[in-house]
Amino acid sequence: MRALLLGLAIWAGAAAAEAPLTSIRPVARTPIAPETVTGGAARAEWYDVDISSLAPARTVRPSVRTPGVVARAARMVEERRRGAVCGDLDIQGERVGTVDGPGRCGVENAVRVRAVGGIRLSTPATIDCPTALALKSWVERGLKPTVGNEGGGPVEMQVMSHYACRSRNNVSGARLSEHAFGRAIDIGAVRLRDGSSISVLNGWGTSDDGRQLRQMHQAACGIFGTVLGPAANRAHRDHFHFDTARYRSGSYCR
Repeated sequence: MRALLLGLAIWAGAAAAEAPLTSIRPVARTPIAPETVTGGAARAEWYDVDISSLAPARTVRPSVRTPGVVARAARMVEERRRGAVCGDLDIQGERVGTVDGPGRCGVENAVRVRAVGGIRLSTPATIDCPTALALKSWVERGLKPTVGNEGGGPVEMQVMSHYACRSRNNVSGARLSEHAFGRAIDIGAVRLRDGSSISVLNGWGTSDDGRQLRQMHQAACGIFGTVLGPAANRAHRDHFHFDTARYRSGSYCR
């Protein structure tokens, strides 16, 4: 054993003697002078990588906005601010205040909504702010992600009904609908930029639009208290009914 240890010590000493007397740290490269970095070639040399011959010679800086462009942008922001309701710039419309109706019908702090999340309504909808805010959540989390850029993207929601003093499903003697309190809105279709539409009536039973419509329907559950569509009954075969009624058992979706 003593002989083995002596041999290893002799070998280690010999290896150390043969090792070059250099640092194991990498040698710092001389930085490229800023004035010489005029294009992709210099950057490639610095990083030691290949670049495309189509790479631009230098980064294109955006031109300074002219005073006219800045003024127009400021006017657009101000117009949005003036048209905003419910404390949200993405909900455009006007304040209505209290809407008195016959009997128990009516809306407190009503607003007339023209557009939500950049998507206009086919007709302004008179609803309350909780319903308007719920509609915005559905637009951002359900409608837009589902439609995407199909047909250029969604530009309009077809409003079938909003505030109306009536009973549920217009059945005589039935309880008042949430529409009677401004807490409901019915959407029949989504129009796309190219002029085409995704229609509840015509698309629910198809393999293409039907898939998207079911995704929109499902996305509304939890955002709204009640979500009804063609699977609920014949009265809803051509539209989605969304309302903000709240139930102890959670949202009712069918």
